[in-house]
Amino acid sequence: MKTTIKSLLLVSALLLPMAGFAADGDPISTKVGDSVITAKVKAAFAKDKVVSATDLKVETDSNGLVELSGTAKSKAEAKKAVELAKNVKGVTAVKDEIVVAD
Repeated sequence: MKTTIKSLLLVSALLLPMAGFAADGDPISTKVGDSVITAKVKAAFAKDKVVSATDLKVETDSNGLVELSGTAKSKAEAKKAVELAKNVKGVTAVKDEIVVAD
């Protein structure tokens, strides 16, 4: 009996964040897809020697539109970040809001 209650509590605790996602209006599958695309873009930044993954922010909407913002050290870094994002599977478009430092 105690094992069953513990199992139910564990399952409930794991599903609670998903219910929060659903409350935002988008289906859970959309939220997970968006976060996967965002993670892949950030991973591409982290692997690249030109792009600073810590200075750039990545947000993905439910249609696969990735918005990049933050500060790049150069135009080359900003351009490379956009290029990397465009090459991630699932990205439909990239909105470049990156500011180049003086």
